Amino acid sequence: VSATNRYPSFVKIVEVGPRDGLQNEKEYVPPNTKIEFISRLSQTGLSVVEATAFVSPKWVPQMADHSQVFSTVVNKLGNNSINYPVLVPNTKGLDDAIRAGVKEIAVFTTVSETFCKTNVNCSIAESLLRIEEVINTALKNDIKVRGYISCCLGCPYEGSISSAKVAQLAHKLYQMGCYEISLGDTIGVGTPATMRALLEDVLKLIPVDVVAVHCHDTYGQALANILTALEYGVATVDSSVAGLGGCPFAKGATGNVATEDVVYMLHGMGIKTGVDLPKLMEAGTYICNALKKQTNSKVGRATHSKTCGHTDQQ
Repeated sequence: VSATNRYPSFVKIVEVGPRDGLQNEKEYVPPNTKIEFISRLSQTGLSVVEATAFVSPKWVPQMADHSQVFSTVVNKLGNNSINYPVLVPNTKGLDDAIRAGVKEIAVFTTVSETFCKTNVNCSIAESLLRIEEVINTALKNDIKVRGYISCCLGCPYEGSISSAKVAQLAHKLYQMGCYEISLGDTIGVGTPATMRALLEDVLKLIPVDVVAVHCHDTYGQALANILTALEYGVATVDSSVAGLGGCPFAKGATGNVATEDVVYMLHGMGIKTGVDLPKLMEAGTYICNALKKQTNSKVGRATHSKTCGHTDQQ
């Protein structure tokens, strides 16, 4: 496996803002705001919008309204061709998701034992047993399953991570029936060199068309790492509008890469995404206003400065 330097002609964006972006906002975001946010994202040309997480409110209070949000979204927007996957940690979450009419779920594990213990209170081996049960039940119910692996390029507790270990874990998820596996740089420490090493190992064991990358921009490396993944033929990228969110169990690691910035780069390279960038930025502005936050998207900020008549010249 090596970099082809032939970029994909089309990249699928998996928008994770409504789930990964909002999950650890300290102030509760009302269901109507979440629904309006998803509705606006659904008008941008995105084909995948991760809607919510069917998790215990005790662990992630922000997602306590998962059934209400998902059901309303499906009733309001369900006849379009957009997928609205939800994150599911266990069989209880899956039962709730099945009752709500979910058609696609995401399961998650990690390559770091310490992170696994902190995040889901079990070993990696135990997490895989739980996941296998969830996947088997989901597939029996005609529900597609996506797999997340966190800490692929570094762990807040264990430091550097073996890319061969990530590859073996990705292969296990693939064998269990995950149609797509998202490799997460949860604390944003990866560089193009470590991304390259990761993909060299992962692509020996699973096909490139089932691989996605999920980069955080904590150290400003996300776009460079995504570009590296494109060189290997990876054509699915996870991102969050306005750069919202991060992992509540990875201290200090805020900042998913902003969807606006990813789309701007891809379009500038002549790579199609199907996404309308101005509409995407409007959705970003909506949620930032609702959260009373500034956008973390550089494209969003630059465009806002232009429209406000500001210039960078002193």
